Amino acid sequence: MISSFKTMSRATPFPRDIITPEEGWLLQREKLLAWLRVAFAIVAVVVIQLNPSRTARFPTLSVVSLGSFLFYSLFILELTRRRTIISKKIGIFTACLDSMFIFLIVFSTGGTRTPFFFYFSFPVLTASLRWGTKGSVFVAFVGVSLYGLIRYSMAAESLATPMAIDTLLVRSMYLIALAYIFGFVSEFEQKQNQRLLALSETAVKAAAVQERRRITYELHDGILQSLATIILRLESCRSRLLESQKELSRDIEGVEDFTRNSMTEIRNFLAGKETQPLTPGTLIEKLRDELKFLQQSLGLEVILESEPEDPCMPDYIEREVYYALREALTNVTKHSHASRVEIHITQGPDLLEASLKDNGVGFDQDNQKNRSRLGLSGMGDRIKKIGGRLSVKSSPGLGTTVMLAIPLVETSKSIAIETFLDN
Repeated sequence: MISSFKTMSRATPFPRDIITPEEGWLLQREKLLAWLRVAFAIVAVVVIQLNPSRTARFPTLSVVSLGSFLFYSLFILELTRRRTIISKKIGIFTACLDSMFIFLIVFSTGGTRTPFFFYFSFPVLTASLRWGTKGSVFVAFVGVSLYGLIRYSMAAESLATPMAIDTLLVRSMYLIALAYIFGFVSEFEQKQNQRLLALSETAVKAAAVQERRRITYELHDGILQSLATIILRLESCRSRLLESQKELSRDIEGVEDFTRNSMTEIRNFLAGKETQPLTPGTLIEKLRDELKFLQQSLGLEVILESEPEDPCMPDYIEREVYYALREALTNVTKHSHASRVEIHITQGPDLLEASLKDNGVGFDQDNQKNRSRLGLSGMGDRIKKIGGRLSVKSSPGLGTTVMLAIPLVETSKSIAIETFLDN
């Protein structure tokens, strides 16, 4: 187990399904470098095959260096294809090997007059991508030093006419300038990638928060309200145990049906299906049923007025309005101790207005604990989501009024909403 762990710390293969975005970007970078290294090796072999005279002075060294470089390039490519993360130590090791192989290839194929001087730019490129400007400039100086060493060793041994010093200087400056450009571009790209990763993490967190809020609203406005209605009906049945058995049996049967519907809604929610307890076009009918139950079970005086009698609106608006009014009715039964509740709905050409008013005990609107406990923030978010506004007016002992104003067309003016909510 210890030896296995040490191996993973150097070059670790990661399964596809647990690779982070940053690791995925590193793998793509290393794979690109591996393919580029293989391309350099193949081009070198092809060039030597087309002009064998390049290896006349050191044929054995040329064959060994070219063959080793090609084999080494294919080995690194296979590592990247197996989705192996190249660690920092392996990165340094491969940079040293790249410089060594290129030095041998340049030395054995013509010295300073070799066509492979440009190959010194490859370790410079890899260093810039891994370590930025400092790494690429350092590797460039190493390449310039090796190139100068070849030039002076060739001159000392009289193996070839040495390159002029001005040409050597120009090539050296070219390689160092290229290193600086590569490093600058790489550092800029890394900063941009870090910003993108930070934005991605922020987006993921925001999506998670939004999903939690959606689940909270679905549970609170759908399932929990259904369970609260069941409790109210059971309390009503208990208070009438001594009354007509037939009527009590009918109420219990209604509770059973309502419980089955709630269980179906829970199953749909757990299965990821959208809960849709409201059939389009049945807003008034559903509100009438809710008020009828409050009247029969709790003895409340109820009023439902709608103009027109059967308002027509988009399904998503009807659903959110129903949820909001249903939540307000639940608050009446749980908190207000009211004896009267009124619902008024008015639909104009481009604006839907609705209000629910009770004569209960009211509450202190300045108390944030009351607002969160009564689910007012959730109601407001639902109405805001469809472009409307929700207003609540209440004070201790004076009841509560909940008002909704929702535009039905995009061109509707917000002035109409402001006027209604301020009245």
